[in-house]
Amino acid sequence: MCGIVAYIGKQQALPLLVNGLKRVEYRGYDSAGVAVLNDSGELESLKKQGKIAVLEEALRNRAAVPGTIGIAHTRWATHGVPNDANAHPHLSCDGGVAVVHNGTIENYQELRELARQQGHTFRSETDTEVLAHLLEGFLAQGDDLVTAVQRMHAVVRGAYGIAVITSKEPNRLVVARHGSPLVLGLADDGYFAASDATAFREHTDKVIYLNDGEMATFDRDGYRILTLKNEEITKCVEKLEWDLAQIAKGGYEHFMLKEITEQPTVLRQTLAGRLTDGEDPRVHLGGSPALEPILARGINRVLITACGTSWHAGLIGKRMLEKLLGLPVTVEYASEFATGHTPVDAQTLTIVISQSGETKDTIEAALRAHAAGSFVWNICNVVGSSLTRVADSGMYTHAGPEIGVASTKAFTAQVVSLALLSLKLAELCGSTRI
Repeated sequence: MCGIVAYIGKQQALPLLVNGLKRVEYRGYDSAGVAVLNDSGELESLKKQGKIAVLEEALRNRAAVPGTIGIAHTRWATHGVPNDANAHPHLSCDGGVAVVHNGTIENYQELRELARQQGHTFRSETDTEVLAHLLEGFLAQGDDLVTAVQRMHAVVRGAYGIAVITSKEPNRLVVARHGSPLVLGLADDGYFAASDATAFREHTDKVIYLNDGEMATFDRDGYRILTLKNEEITKCVEKLEWDLAQIAKGGYEHFMLKEITEQPTVLRQTLAGRLTDGEDPRVHLGGSPALEPILARGINRVLITACGTSWHAGLIGKRMLEKLLGLPVTVEYASEFATGHTPVDAQTLTIVISQSGETKDTIEAALRAHAAGSFVWNICNVVGSSLTRVADSGMYTHAGPEIGVASTKAFTAQVVSLALLSLKLAELCGSTRI
C-alpha cells in the first residue's frame, strides 16, 4: 500500500510531490518523506512519521528548497517500526543518492552485511536502505545511474518499484519496476512517475505503464524506456479514461459514501453497449480474442481465481455460471492457486478478477493458468494494467477509481460483469438453462 511519486520538469518539484502524496493518502501509510535535488545540484531530504500534514509542517519550518527534480513516498511499515529513520527516501552514506521503494527485498540481510563489510553505515532497519548503498557503490565505480540500477537488479532478489535521483547526475530521474506497479505521466512541462496515476492526474491524462523488468530514465527534454537488461524499447502512450472529479469527494463526508451513491452510474457504465434490447437479447463483451475460440475447442470446467473482495465476487459468479452452463466451477484464492495444487488444463476456462489489475498473486495465477494451456479471461477495472496484458482476453468493469478501502462500486461492477459473462457463455453454448 506504499505510495511513490516522482517528478522532473520545469516546475518546482516540492509542491507537486507533496500534493501527489496527498492524492495517494487513501492507500494507507504511517510516514512520509521527500527528497529534492536543489538548484545547486545537492540532495535535500526530509521525512516524518505520521500524516502528510506533519511533513508539511516540518517543511514550512525549513528554508525553501528550490529544485525541479525530486521523489517522494508514503510508507506502510514492513521492515522496521514506524519512525522518522525508517521512513523513505533512504540516502547513501555520502548523501548523494536518494531512493524510494515499494516491495520487499528478500536477500536484504546478506546485502546489508556485505555493505557493512565494505564500510557502509546504516541509519535504518529497512530492507530498502541496502538499495541506496548498492547504488552508491556502483556509481563510485564509474557507472552512470541507469547502469547502476541495472547492476542493482542483477544482485537483488524480491519485488520492487523504485525511483532514484543522485547529485552525481542532477538532471536525471530513473525509475524501475520488478513486481511492484509503476506508471509514467507525460505532462507538457515535465514528467511524473508514481505507483498510482491518481498522484498526477490533475497534470496529465497521458500515461505509460511499465511492465516487470522495465525501467525509464528522464531528463528535462525527454525520456527513454529500457529493459533492466539494457534493451531499448518503445511503448504506447495511453489515455486515462477518468477525470479529476472522480477522485475528489464531491461534497461527500468521505469517499466510501460517495462511491456507494455512485453505484447506479457505475452499473450503467458497466452495462453500456453490452446488452442488445429486443425480443432476442444478446450480450456483447468485446475482448480480443473473443470467447469463441475457447468454446470451439471445448471446456469442461471453469476456474475463478482472485483475492479479497474480488474473490467474494467470484463466489457469486460461481452460482451464476453453474446455473447457466451446467459445468463445475471452482473459486480459488489466487495466492493458493499459484502454488500449483489446483488442476488446470486446455479444457479449463480461467477467469481472473482484480480491481487494480496489479494484484501480484492474481497476476501469477493468470500466468500459471496460461502456461497450462488454459484460456485466461480477466475482469478488471484499470485500463492497461498488468493483469490485462498477461491474460488472453477480458473485459473492463468501467467502475472508475475507487478510493474507499472497503470496496462498494468496484465489487458491484465485478458481479455485474460476471453476470454478463455467464449470459454470454450460455448464449454461445446454446444453453437451455437461461
